[in-house]
Amino acid sequence: MSLNYIKNFYKGCRAQSLLLQPVQTHNTSVVTGASEGIGRAYAFALAEQGMNVVIMSRTKATLDQVAKEISDATGQRVKVVVTDFTKENVFSEIEDQLKDLNIGVLVNNVGMLPSIIPCKFLESTELDQTIIKVINCNVKTTVKMCKIILPGMENRGKGVIVNISSGVASIPCPMYSLYSASKVFVERFSQGLQAEYKDKGIIIQAVAPFGVSTRMAGFQQTNIVTLSPEDFVKSSLHHLRAGDKTYGSVCHTVLNSPVPSEMEETFDQMNTPPDDLVVSSVTTLISTKPVGAEEN
Repeated sequence: MSLNYIKNFYKGCRAQSLLLQPVQTHNTSVVTGASEGIGRAYAFALAEQGMNVVIMSRTKATLDQVAKEISDATGQRVKVVVTDFTKENVFSEIEDQLKDLNIGVLVNNVGMLPSIIPCKFLESTELDQTIIKVINCNVKTTVKMCKIILPGMENRGKGVIVNISSGVASIPCPMYSLYSASKVFVERFSQGLQAEYKDKGIIIQAVAPFGVSTRMAGFQQTNIVTLSPEDFVKSSLHHLRAGDKTYGSVCHTVLNSPVPSEMEETFDQMNTPPDDLVVSSVTTLISTKPVGAEEN
């Protein structure tokens, strides 16, 4: 953990509310994968900051319930957009739904696993369709949502885009190769965009959590390392000034150093890691997945 990171983190802790004030004048935030988990927590947190919220996912009944809960708790307006991000040609309709809104914050949270059970790349069921779905959901959605919303932010000279990556993007991740590679893309895309648009007053940041207790992570028991979605989001908002990539919390930042080196050393010592070792190692990190509303 660098000294500059620590200094920027504490600066962010002191100035979280000040950070969001400029974008609150453009008072709508958009969160993908928002019907549960990290996405739902972001939607609540942004509404509590005084922003109206657009929540997006594929299950209308769940979204409607979340919308009611947010509205009742905060008094903010909540717009529901039902869409399946694994499918092709959904973004024209999304753009139409968003075109008249002054959007100050975008959270690209939605993501999916190729399979719940860890497996080798060629062993995924319906592999061709799985590839399309993962790339559409984890990669294409991030790019297209930025394409839709970033021009307005550029014109206004302010805005925040948070793209949810994963701790597993830090290392090669056997048995979840496609998933971890998709999250590497999210990180590099976010960092490149931040370099391009930082001078426009826009913050673009990749957030790469390790353990968060969500459905895709099996609702693991919360502790000092495995955070609830609400605690993780509260922490991650303090890191908005901490650079173009963060791990969202101090404990997850600390985890980033020892876990990858230990796993790489283990694999280097073995010509062919047995499946049970790989599964065990990946399972240890599986709660690092950014979990949104549902798979998409």
